[in-house]
Amino acid sequence: MRDARLDYPVNHIEADNRLSWFLGRLDRKYGDAAAYVHLKRNQNGTARSYAKRFHPRGIMPAYRKGILLQQLPEGTTDYDVALDYCDTVNSNIELFLKDKSKKMEFNIENAKDDYRRFWEFIGATGDIDAALSEFDKKYNASVEIVDSGKEQRPILLRVLKKLYRVVVKFLKYIKKALP
Repeated sequence: MRDARLDYPVNHIEADNRLSWFLGRLDRKYGDAAAYVHLKRNQNGTARSYAKRFHPRGIMPAYRKGILLQQLPEGTTDYDVALDYCDTVNSNIELFLKDKSKKMEFNIENAKDDYRRFWEFIGATGDIDAALSEFDKKYNASVEIVDSGKEQRPILLRVLKKLYRVVVKFLKYIKKALP
């Protein structure tokens, strides 16, 4: 039952940041047999985003007040805690991947280029240009007003939505290509 959370079908692609809490179990179950992708985003941007998540039942207050960071220097900000959290998660993933032979890093800031590398990494077949074209499409993202009074879609929201659409479409391409 405990490892049922990690029961994935053959050729499955799982994208879930909570897997960082299951690294030991992932290693026990899949070891070097799986292909691993470390999906990363600029650590400062990620920390700024997490610093906004200090609601009572979230991971950030648990990290700040829990056993990981009991003694904090005076003046420690939510951003400082979030940056430490990001560093902890990323360094744990890097340690997990240290001895893996099939691994790659995928950076959100270079999503279109890294997607090409990802495509080759997993041996995908199909219409890569159609998949990549998803990065060029505009969708109905939320907007924010900048100082000039113009609306501007937040870059992270645009990138994450595009990445989600590309992954979903990619999985459809893969499913069609599989026997």
